[in-house]
Amino acid sequence: MPTQYARLPVHHFDSSVNLMRPSCVLPERVTLENPALDSMTDFTRATAFIATLGDTIRQAEERMKRRKVRLLFVMNDQDQIAGLVTSTDIQGEKPMQLVHARGIRRDEVLVSDIMTPLTQLEAVNFEDLRKAKVGHVLETLKASGRQHALVVETVAGQTFVRGLLSLSMLTKQLGINVVTAEVAQTFAAIQSRLAGE
Repeated sequence: MPTQYARLPVHHFDSSVNLMRPSCVLPERVTLENPALDSMTDFTRATAFIATLGDTIRQAEERMKRRKVRLLFVMNDQDQIAGLVTSTDIQGEKPMQLVHARGIRRDEVLVSDIMTPLTQLEAVNFEDLRKAKVGHVLETLKASGRQHALVVETVAGQTFVRGLLSLSMLTKQLGINVVTAEVAQTFAAIQSRLAGE
């Protein structure tokens, strides 16, 4: 005889109901001595936004604006990370170089044409980050000369991107206003302002 299942209780909505969303709330202010995890966007608590290889840079740029982010993970047809595309990539020289070289319009440039491939990216291990401080994060970004660093974690033999470290987020948290696309100048400005505190 089949098992009998009782109906679950149902409820009616009122106007106060909201949608639950992942939340990764980082401290508004940090010092170089704060735990490094205070500066990491944790993808177990926040959504990682994506683009596909076939997206145009216009589509990617619109997605960034809607989501209020400056970086998208580029996914391939097997739903694996193929690379990253940033707002700096889109607004920089690469698209215009392709427009001139190929004789195409800017809105025909694809994300795959300007992204940074996964093989060119560096990552920090989550376990190392757990033991580190914000100062270590700043020095790591400085040494790599990049605006972002990925954080990876291995679970049951499989490696996942667990989080993201962002220079622009870190400067906001440190209370330093640095407006420049040049990484070397950015780090010089950060050092100068931190030394002046």
